[in-house]
Amino acid sequence: MEEEELQKAVYAYLRKKGFRQTELALQEEQNRLSSSAQSDLAVSRLDNDPARYHDAYSKLRSWAYSSLDLYKHELLRVLYPVYIHCFMDLVAEGHMQEARTFFHTFREDHELTHLRDLQKLEGILSPSHLEEMELARSLRQNKVKIKLCEYSYDLLLQYLQKTQSFTMLGIINEHINFEVSAGQPSSISDDADVVALVGSSQDIAKHINQKEVRWGLLEDSVEERLERALSDSEKAEGENKEVDPEDSKQKRSVEGAKQGVSVKKLKKDKLVGATGKNIRSETSTVSMAPRVKPELTLPVMTTEVEQSILEDLRNRVQLSSLALPSISFYTFINTHNSLNCSSISHDGSLVAGGFSDSSLKVWDMAKIGRPTKTSNLQGESESVQNEHLLGPEERKRSYTLFQGHAGPVYSATFSPFGDFLLSSSSDSTIRLWSTKLNSNLVCYKGHNYPVWDVQFSPVGHYFASCSHDRTARIWSMDRIQPLRIMAGHLSDVDCVQWHANCNYIATGSSDKTVRLWDVQSGECVRVFIGHRSMVLSLAMSLDGRYMASGDEDGTIMMWDLSSGRCVSPLMGHSSCIWTLAFSCEGTLLASGSADCTVKLWDVTASMKVPRMEENKASSTNRLRLLKALPTKSTPVYTLRFSRRNLLFAAGALSKQV
Repeated sequence: MEEEELQKAVYAYLRKKGFRQTELALQEEQNRLSSSAQSDLAVSRLDNDPARYHDAYSKLRSWAYSSLDLYKHELLRVLYPVYIHCFMDLVAEGHMQEARTFFHTFREDHELTHLRDLQKLEGILSPSHLEEMELARSLRQNKVKIKLCEYSYDLLLQYLQKTQSFTMLGIINEHINFEVSAGQPSSISDDADVVALVGSSQDIAKHINQKEVRWGLLEDSVEERLERALSDSEKAEGENKEVDPEDSKQKRSVEGAKQGVSVKKLKKDKLVGATGKNIRSETSTVSMAPRVKPELTLPVMTTEVEQSILEDLRNRVQLSSLALPSISFYTFINTHNSLNCSSISHDGSLVAGGFSDSSLKVWDMAKIGRPTKTSNLQGESESVQNEHLLGPEERKRSYTLFQGHAGPVYSATFSPFGDFLLSSSSDSTIRLWSTKLNSNLVCYKGHNYPVWDVQFSPVGHYFASCSHDRTARIWSMDRIQPLRIMAGHLSDVDCVQWHANCNYIATGSSDKTVRLWDVQSGECVRVFIGHRSMVLSLAMSLDGRYMASGDEDGTIMMWDLSSGRCVSPLMGHSSCIWTLAFSCEGTLLASGSADCTVKLWDVTASMKVPRMEENKASSTNRLRLLKALPTKSTPVYTLRFSRRNLLFAAGALSKQV
């Protein structure tokens, strides 16, 4: 019998026997059970309703934006992770249309600080994409850590309890860890900790940054030997220097009528001498840097090369805020959307450009001459034959053409002595060229995707590369396979830079972090957090202690490698930072940007911060801007300080004006 027929039969039997009270009790029980089932069904329908995410998040967003200004910036930190997980929950439940609507409705709130992540997550079109995309998988598997003061945390709990917002409460409990601190709310500058990393990476970063970093210079380097020789000669001069008063009187009497002019010249010489002494005292940090033994087997330097380096060091200009460098700027004409990269040799004698037509062109400054401070490098696209062997017609050109890549050339770098040139391309290869033979020597294959950057080590022979495959690799010129593979970034590795002692490399990524890797072990020893957009450029100070990084928003950050903390952020550029360079003594930092300017910053000012200020959490700009050098309409691609402390720059101009 059916359940309904059975109930009717039971009721008829109870009526027939006269059990009226039993019949009423049974009816009440049946009504109670049916009402309970209906309420359970309503709750289950509510749990599967995709609109609950939109309504709950909209109410939380309105409450956070209407909070007191003192606590608003802390409460707003909660919105981004909640927003992302609401979207991914809708995708996981199969409500794709509702997920897209939710994503685009509230996207504008988070574009300023999370644009790159939003562009990637926008590509999630099915539940399977949540498992395939590494960023989404990392967000789902790990919890985000958010710092709140005690009062902000209490306000959030009271809101969730008062509104009975179980959807928001579930997401917050599952995907967010709160770090509650007593006292006043943290400063707005601490928001960088929230936007930089996903998952539990901040805890990993703290653990990684506890490792020891040997940041000193190479043992028995050419610079060290010259420093010892100069100190020995100064001591010898000090011991033997005795001035005869009779000679000085005779010199003064000989000057006679030209006394006024000589006095002026003497004062000027004294000023220059005093300036030189001040600069030497400021740059003593390089000579005082500890000496570190290289872990790589470095190539032996020939006597001729060592002599040339010593000659350059003897003629080095001492730079400071009072003595800025001379700058030579090279412009590639008519290369809009054609020139992808440029490179300048260490002595400034060669300039290379990588183009979208797969070609690499090298200009010899001695051949084309430098009558003025600006030399125009013609970069027009033209079909030419391979110039491995230069004929009479090819010799007439102002550049040497290298062809071999099968895709746009994204990076080029000269060896320390200018005899080799490396280039990387979208064809996933790296090519080694000889500037003496004008030919391709080796093609290195290892990356699976376009190679964004390649850099020679400070002593040559070894080089590092980074790619769209989220790895950086270390190579040796005599081997076609990489020696080390550094994996750990969550997105493209956009730039790479060697440490001065060749024991480490630094990588900047689209995941907004910079990592320092140990060359010997291939492990990450530092994670630098703070950038709000992809990191595009890196530079290491010559003493090996500091690193500068530039991002897409135009922000430059100075980092202390030993502690892993940001010494000082630099705000001044209005667009991407394509290139950074330290002067040889580390007193100046030069930055080149897409905003068509070169800026010079005083680095020594930031290194003389009192210890009391170091402990304060402040984002004040302690690096002083010394000079801004605007170009007319030329973005700056490359900066290079020569060993004599002359600054070379290169940029691309869309049309000649």
